[in-house]
Amino acid sequence: MMLAPMAGYCDLAWRLTCRSYGGVGLACTDLLSPHGLLRGTQQSLDLAATNDQDKPVGMQLYGSDPKLMAEGAKWAADHGATIVDINMGCPVDKVVKKDGGSKLMCDIAQAVGIAEEVRKALPGAIPLTAKMRIGWDEQAVGESCAPTLACRLVDVGCEAITVHGRTTEMRFKGDCRRDEIGNVVDAVRAHTDGKVPVIGNGDVTSAEEAVRMIEETGCAGVMVGRGSLARPWIFRDSWLLQTTGSYPEKPGVEEIAQMVRSYFDMMCEFRKESYAVHKIRTRISWFVKAMNTRAVSCKPLQTAVRTASDAASVRRVLDEFLAGGHRLIPKSQTTGAA
Repeated sequence: MMLAPMAGYCDLAWRLTCRSYGGVGLACTDLLSPHGLLRGTQQSLDLAATNDQDKPVGMQLYGSDPKLMAEGAKWAADHGATIVDINMGCPVDKVVKKDGGSKLMCDIAQAVGIAEEVRKALPGAIPLTAKMRIGWDEQAVGESCAPTLACRLVDVGCEAITVHGRTTEMRFKGDCRRDEIGNVVDAVRAHTDGKVPVIGNGDVTSAEEAVRMIEETGCAGVMVGRGSLARPWIFRDSWLLQTTGSYPEKPGVEEIAQMVRSYFDMMCEFRKESYAVHKIRTRISWFVKAMNTRAVSCKPLQTAVRTASDAASVRRVLDEFLAGGHRLIPKSQTTGAA
């Protein structure tokens, strides 16, 4: 089970939060600009920050300049990366307009050339991987773009391939197409005699979906992105379901609130308090989704955190919640209790 690189979400605090529950085999950083890393811009350094508890960690680079990508990969290897991954799947305009991300799938020779240069720049002990989509559009899918590219990337030294089961044109709409992930699995397995793993990605929001991804595609592992945002324990549950056949009940409301508090404190520690306050305001809705039950609505907590003015205010709101505040009990519950 792996935590996917997600722009705006995969900071060090979140990776450590997911790791705290167990089951995370690899966690990836946010998308990293090699230009920013080499220039030493604060934003890039913050996104690449790691520590001894954040292992193994993948650093994902995006771009289209082979030399710059190679230099960025060397930087990543020198600054704590366990693996280096090339982004060939991001559909965001600001990335693809610069011929990076999933735009690389439109020029297989260019994509392979970048991977070859990056592999040459990396120490032998640092694996190179790539993450892609099933193609830019339906025509690319029909032409078996992803299976072809995956096999050629393996030929120049990629040691694992992750496939998100949507085209670039789909972005994050529609359903993940597991049959197309399976086609990449089959192609790489035949090409390498099963020696190079393919990882499935897309629409995994529960332990059961993780198991179905493996069963339906034949992939060697599962990478979870947005499905972890409200449930960082999804990695633990997925691993336990695969290995033992069951997993524990989801954490209770108070335990989730404690997790939010720990996550917020780590953001304050690793980044500026202004960053932490901004992020917790935007992310609290994800956590409240997991906290709401038929017996209790935590909507007031969401409202209070979103209107908190500073870090001290956020902590006060969370403390008040843990003391029993900032929650609503439906009238039917209170009437029944009476």
